[in-house]
Amino acid sequence: MDVSFLGGPQPQRGVGVVAPFDFALDRELWRWVPDEISLHLTRTPFVPVEVSLDLARLVSEHETLGEAVRALGAAEPEVLAYACTSGSFVGGIAGERAMCEAMRRSGELPSLTTSGALLEALDELGARRVALVTPYTQSVTQSLEEYLAQAGVSVTGAADLGLTRHIWKVPYRDVAEMARDAVGGTADVLFISCTNLPTYDVIPQLEAELRIPVISANQVTMWAALRRLGTRAVGPYQALLDPAARRQWPLPDEGLRPGQGLPELPEGQEGWA
Repeated sequence: MDVSFLGGPQPQRGVGVVAPFDFALDRELWRWVPDEISLHLTRTPFVPVEVSLDLARLVSEHETLGEAVRALGAAEPEVLAYACTSGSFVGGIAGERAMCEAMRRSGELPSLTTSGALLEALDELGARRVALVTPYTQSVTQSLEEYLAQAGVSVTGAADLGLTRHIWKVPYRDVAEMARDAVGGTADVLFISCTNLPTYDVIPQLEAELRIPVISANQVTMWAALRRLGTRAVGPYQALLDPAARRQWPLPDEGLRPGQGLPELPEGQEGWA
């Protein structure tokens, strides 16, 4: 049968993604990506170290990044993204910027990291007070807090699971419980850290319940990468992706906090039972 009338496939634009060796959520990244964009993923080499500050340093070494970026070159991506939160905040703001420069030199392409994308997202939302949810140990969570402090962002509350492995197996229910523990009356936004922690479906539910924007590591990474291509990430009822969704809540500088004079949720939008 002649199928030449179909005319496809359509040209694709690519995002090159470098992820740690234990990354298990490829499908989650794809859920934020519009049809005309392809993701080209590669992983850092395996090292026999559990999730820790030591591992974060190992998977973010510039030589490792350079090799990964060169491996992606054959697919001809238009932008490069390092998809690991701890690996990109462990060296502070200076370390994150150096990582971007190392990737840019190796691939001669615009480059970003998850932690850099986090700061971009906070600026987009006008948020300076953040509640944190992490699967990490306390020492890794503390390193994230220090990174945010360098950017002038204060942490109003934090909850962590203390995990060193199998983070991708954490259910949404546990993420939601941590979010309720972390968010107090002064947070402008909730950030769910770690690209290996599932978050796509829980974001709109938590936003409806907590009445503040909720952002996650994989979400901000894809949002920032796609923005550099002049396109938008896709996702239902997510405040970072859809400015209209932010109208449910006052802006941070209006002085109202969750539970203090906030509007009712839109009809038909429910929180967690």
